Amino acid sequence: MKTRKGYKAYPLTAAQKLHFYCLKYCPKKQVLNIGSSLTIESDLDWDVLRQCIKEAIARCESMRLRFAKDRDGNIYQYVVKEETKEIEHFDFTGWQEEDADKKLREWTEIPFERYDSPMHRIVMIKTPDGYQGLYICVDHMTMDAQALIVFFKDVIELYCSRLYEEVNYPKEMSSYIRQLEKDLAYEAGSRACQRDREFFENLIASSEPVFADIYGPGKLLKERKESRNKKLRAATNTSDNVEANITNFHLEGGPSKRLLDFCEEKGISMTCLLLMGLRTFLQKENDEDDISITTTIARRATLLEKRCGGSRIHCFPFRTIVPREDTFMEGLLKIRDAQNQYFRHAGYSPSEYFNFRHDYYKLKDGQTYEPLSLTYQPLAMKYDGPGLDKLGDIKYKTARYSNGVAAHTLYLTVSHRTMDNGLDFGFEYQTGVVTPEKLEYIYYYLCRIIFRGVEDPERTVGEIMEMV
Repeated sequence: MKTRKGYKAYPLTAAQKLHFYCLKYCPKKQVLNIGSSLTIESDLDWDVLRQCIKEAIARCESMRLRFAKDRDGNIYQYVVKEETKEIEHFDFTGWQEEDADKKLREWTEIPFERYDSPMHRIVMIKTPDGYQGLYICVDHMTMDAQALIVFFKDVIELYCSRLYEEVNYPKEMSSYIRQLEKDLAYEAGSRACQRDREFFENLIASSEPVFADIYGPGKLLKERKESRNKKLRAATNTSDNVEANITNFHLEGGPSKRLLDFCEEKGISMTCLLLMGLRTFLQKENDEDDISITTTIARRATLLEKRCGGSRIHCFPFRTIVPREDTFMEGLLKIRDAQNQYFRHAGYSPSEYFNFRHDYYKLKDGQTYEPLSLTYQPLAMKYDGPGLDKLGDIKYKTARYSNGVAAHTLYLTVSHRTMDNGLDFGFEYQTGVVTPEKLEYIYYYLCRIIFRGVEDPERTVGEIMEMV
């Protein structure tokens, strides 16, 4: 397919193919929906806000993305010149807050028409507590969390620039199509792609990881017994019940700042610190030094990548071996060094990674070494530039809504609250496998481990596990 409805058509990228694979095999088709809202404690001009949303869509090519299927079943994408989908308006005044949240979750559970159709829904909302703003649901093949945050901020900047003369018009978004063409050129057998493939294939072949579950070694031991293979290192970690929910835990601004200050002082990322905490928790639960967790890489290093929208996240298994005798700091440095290597090769297709590993270790479908996935979002859905001071001391609220479905057992997304820059720990989980009580247990020990390590990074991992 070269064109569709007069527009140039492009193949899917590696990131989109991974999402489409998930969509293809998940029985509930809202699995790729991302629902979120940004509301402000201020009266907004709804007509101006609607105009700004439409202008932001006109500035963001990936918000005008469409998909099409050819006669052979291949999927393509194209960008339409103008978006005709209406911006809705809904007033929750008089509603109970839990009923309003339920309605927003219901909206997030509505699947998009997959082909030749808009892949977003935007509703201007007034919440029961009087906050005003917008709810957005997008398809993950068109936008990821970073792209969505940039879009929210663009709407606010456009709104402020219309209301206040001294507020400059925001700088242009970058071209999704231009970045798409770069990505497809990379994937079409470039030398960089070959180097990245060699790196990950050598990494996979170096030695086999081992599954370490949030519930301890029981699942792996059971599968070893059933398969009569005492050396089995992978376990089945899927469920036929894909129904899901999100449970959030909130770390206050003060303790969150201590963690951020520690990262800045030691020259490590928050992702490193979170990975160290999670892997130490799994190490404690399984009495196993060899730990694997799926990690996500945003791939938004350049200005073009930061502001082009689209779905750029690549996820890879991240394995570390940290003996109990190592200090907390030594573990962090191991993670940082490995993470830096991943960043250099992050263009590699996650689908190719999983396919190669599946064949190399002769895994059965559903078998894995990773019990959960971690994403850290450094950007907050907040605009604090010129203009908002005119509206007084503005308070923001952001929220994320479950689409009711999860393709994998457990995802942890850690993000910043707009109000106090505290950290929110959002666990999305399959309700048939994980309970809210288990999540509270994980969050409790994760925080205890991290803060014990930050208090004295020269403590050994073994000492920290005994302390908590």
